[in-house]
Amino acid sequence: MTERETHRAIEAVFRIEQAKLIAGLTRIVRDVGLAEELAQDSLIVALNHWPDSGVPRNPGAWLMQTAKRRAIDYFRRNKMAARKLDELGYDLREIESTAPDLDTPLDDDVGDDLLKLIFTSCHPVLSPEARVALTLRLLGGLTTDEIARAFLSAEPTIAQRIVRAKKSLAEAGMPFEVPRAEERAGRMASVLEVLYLIFNEGYSATAGDDWTRPQLCEEAMRLGRILAGLAPDDAEVHGLVALMEIQASRLRARTGANGEPVLLLEQNRALWDQMLIRRGLAALDKAESLVGAGPYVLQAAIAACHARARKAGETDWRRIAALYDMLAEMTPSPVIELNRAVAHSMAFGPASGLAILDLIADDPALRSYHLLPSVRGDFLVKLGRLAEARREFERAAGLTRNERERILLLDRAAACQPAA
Repeated sequence: MTERETHRAIEAVFRIEQAKLIAGLTRIVRDVGLAEELAQDSLIVALNHWPDSGVPRNPGAWLMQTAKRRAIDYFRRNKMAARKLDELGYDLREIESTAPDLDTPLDDDVGDDLLKLIFTSCHPVLSPEARVALTLRLLGGLTTDEIARAFLSAEPTIAQRIVRAKKSLAEAGMPFEVPRAEERAGRMASVLEVLYLIFNEGYSATAGDDWTRPQLCEEAMRLGRILAGLAPDDAEVHGLVALMEIQASRLRARTGANGEPVLLLEQNRALWDQMLIRRGLAALDKAESLVGAGPYVLQAAIAACHARARKAGETDWRRIAALYDMLAEMTPSPVIELNRAVAHSMAFGPASGLAILDLIADDPALRSYHLLPSVRGDFLVKLGRLAEARREFERAAGLTRNERERILLLDRAAACQPAA
């Protein structure tokens, strides 16, 4: 393995372990900014040592042990930080004594450091936008660019938001814990949004060479299931779990033999994970039996329409269109309108979908959103307007940051060339 390949492997391992590492370190140092710095320091050490020694059997524990040593060095160097450590009730020997067993994985129980980190990052001292951005950075391991894409926002704006959020949390000095029921309810909307955005980044990666990042989907689902146990009477929690389970059931079918994207209507439904579908439908039944159903329950109901169709042609598009109408009324947004246009196109014809798209074509939030021209191109193909469709697919290819998706869009553009 070349040095470059080794470094890529190390960075891949770090991306998997990063969230647990930051969560565990936050429990120790009570400062998410410092915890992230210590985690990054451990990566630098790994990049220097692992090419010669090899990746250890338990890389997560190795990184945690290295980060804890860095924390000890930090507090010993910095007298002010040492006083802060005393205020927290810690002794350096206590940190040293909690070094992990290198043969024990960094797994958490239901009292989960990761869940604590989500609720800490979603503290009311932060704005809703800052809560989501910070948690995606710390737990999802997303870059500021990826978060900006997910938010349809500018990268410098997101970077400043994250820096300010870390500073605000450090100044607030809140306890690192899952809050009690009454306080938890106030933060739940932000927590659900975080989980959904993490899941979506795994389901359809905004950048890079891979179409999907299943590890992020699995982490979002795991945290969602824990959250459902903590809030068993919250319809939206169960709705989000249902939505993620049903969507994740398609992951194997979303890519071809060479990693190329496979769109929903072209997928081999025999590859859909029936266990995840059953779990998702059960979670949806639970959600619909509770008071307070909202947008996640509606989106899960939409996903269920696809899951119940054994063939693409059996999909109940009229019901999906009706559900999107309800969703757009409940939580209006340009992205929901884009999806509503697709549903109406399938239910009532491409001209119907195009009419909805025309209403949002100039929305500033969609100016750099590649799916707008991509969907428009699809409608134009169905209407026989191939030259216009080709331009839309080429525009979409220029906007996407995902290489797999770019190739797919250019292929669709090429297919619109008139026959010689």
